[in-house]
Amino acid sequence: MEYYKIQLVAIVSFIFLFQNIQGWGEEGHYITCKIAQSRLSDTAAEAVKKLLPDYAQNDLASVCTWADRVKFYLRWSSPLHYADTPPRLCNFQYNRDCKDLDGVKGRCVVGAINNYTTQLLDYGKDTQYNLTQALLFLSHFMGDVHQPLHTGFTTDKGGNLIDVHWYRRKQNLHHVWDANIIETEEERFYDSNRDDFISAIQDNITKTWSDKVEGWEICSSDETACPNTYASEGIQAACQWAYKGAPEDSVLEDDYFLSRLPIVNLRLAQGGVRLAATLNRIFK
Repeated sequence: MEYYKIQLVAIVSFIFLFQNIQGWGEEGHYITCKIAQSRLSDTAAEAVKKLLPDYAQNDLASVCTWADRVKFYLRWSSPLHYADTPPRLCNFQYNRDCKDLDGVKGRCVVGAINNYTTQLLDYGKDTQYNLTQALLFLSHFMGDVHQPLHTGFTTDKGGNLIDVHWYRRKQNLHHVWDANIIETEEERFYDSNRDDFISAIQDNITKTWSDKVEGWEICSSDETACPNTYASEGIQAACQWAYKGAPEDSVLEDDYFLSRLPIVNLRLAQGGVRLAATLNRIFK
């Protein structure tokens, strides 16, 4: 285990030399992991503490964007951040959609969540897997699969090829959902205070969405994780909210921001709740 942690520190030190490309965006992944760690059972919390690298100081959120950074070093991991779908079908099918650009099956965010969940089930055993790395990948990918445009259309690479203006700033649609909506909400409603934003989402989890949380947490049958469900929700949200009203060269302002903000908050909450539930099942 200590070897894995040393190896991980070496990788992180190397990749910080390069530009950082975000998934949900640094804020979104931080929020997802912060919510999740606050909901861990005692057993799961202890396992996460043991697996986290020492420099994280038992703060899962602080390393929740690690998987984005190592795409420069572990290039094989790049396709694992998304599960793009055929245009305008607005549904996810694992056998059709979970593959990389070379057509290799299982290489998408849904397959990755299943894979790293399986690896973590070896916790406490003599295992061949790097369980620290598995924890960081799983925590990040659980955030990615809840960002609607990580299950967007293949033809526009999940909105990356759709150029828009976010108010006066030129962006692509994927980045708007990765970062701009969250950053604008934090700035406008929480005086750029991330902790206050997280507290507001957690308050909604315990109050506004309290009757829905149990449904978010459960998986059918005996599954430890159920990312097919999360990806199916994601492409539906992409069709209904992300793509709608955002064609090429459109200007996205308050009408778009204020109507999409609740969807982003919901997906952040679901990602955090489900990551915690998954880790609680793994480390029961």
